[in-house]
Amino acid sequence: VQLVESGGGLVQAGDSLRISCAVSGRSISSSAMGWFRQAPGKEREFVATINWSGKMISYADSVKDRFIISRDNAKNTVYLQMNSLKPEDTAVYYCVDRLGAPKTDASEYVYWGQGTQVTVSS
Repeated sequence: VQLVESGGGLVQAGDSLRISCAVSGRSISSSAMGWFRQAPGKEREFVATINWSGKMISYADSVKDRFIISRDNAKNTVYLQMNSLKPEDTAVYYCVDRLGAPKTDASEYVYWGQGTQVTVSS
């Protein structure tokens, strides 16, 4: 199973950005998918997760009402739409995949992408 993130970049505070995660090696139709992020000098933190049907979604309080996670099982891809970006959103964003229910604990995920850098300037 391979997860490949894309779409990161440098934006200004208040801008929007959508990052994607394409999965190969197996279908994600039975998988919970999610996003974590890690800023320099900080621990990896939960951002958002979505169950296989897209009907169960959770967000970290820090991104709630600004970020939207979605998925397209036909394209084997999960997305993270990030709006009203803040400098504190600067981090490497990682896509994750697991069979079963979505989790907010990073240790519950076996499959990780290589990450995509998102930098928000003030």
